[in-house]
Amino acid sequence: MAHIHLGEGSFPLWALVLWTLIGAGLISAIVYRIRNGGIKTRQIALAGIGAAASFAVFQLNIPVWGGIHMNLTGLVGILAGPLLGGLIALVVNIFSAALGHGAVGLLGANTLVNATEAIIAYYAFKALMGMDWDVFPASASAATLGLSAGAVLMGAIIVISGVNGSALPRGDLTIAVAGLVGLNLGVAVIEGILTGFVVQFLASVRPDLVGLTDQETREESTGVTA
Repeated sequence: MAHIHLGEGSFPLWALVLWTLIGAGLISAIVYRIRNGGIKTRQIALAGIGAAASFAVFQLNIPVWGGIHMNLTGLVGILAGPLLGGLIALVVNIFSAALGHGAVGLLGANTLVNATEAIIAYYAFKALMGMDWDVFPASASAATLGLSAGAVLMGAIIVISGVNGSALPRGDLTIAVAGLVGLNLGVAVIEGILTGFVVQFLASVRPDLVGLTDQETREESTGVTA
């Protein structure tokens, strides 16, 4: 949902290097975890579907205040998990940058933002389900939380980096970015609600896709029901 739509050369060189290194470090850690722990075939299929859906929705840009859109990173994180969710964020940003949706130089920063959304959404969903929340409020809240964190991180990256050629002082830039973040927070709520409906539907027909099979099996074996 959050995405830095600035053009090439918008960030100073030190900022490009910084966010690229941090983004590369995150992806390296994800790849290391996947190589050591492996992934299930089901997750690979979900990752492919999630990447395709995220990329398609990602291209529907509303030209308001620099551009806003949905990208389903919260849903991707909940379904594919935090590791594949991070890789999907990288793949979607690479293809989007190739089409001119986001600067190539900002690939590290944008991947960091979107991977954060997927990771936080996943762990928030698991935590809320562990607290016996119903599927809809848990997934909607988790997605909204992840997307909100991404929006705030996006704003922080822009303010910390500054924008080359901008006539705005740092204080005015912060105010302008805060407005953009606020707009994205509103979109996060909408996308979070849509994510809730999708996850609730999947849970009713294929609970294994949202990791509920193990929970139901434990309840049946112990005779405990929700």
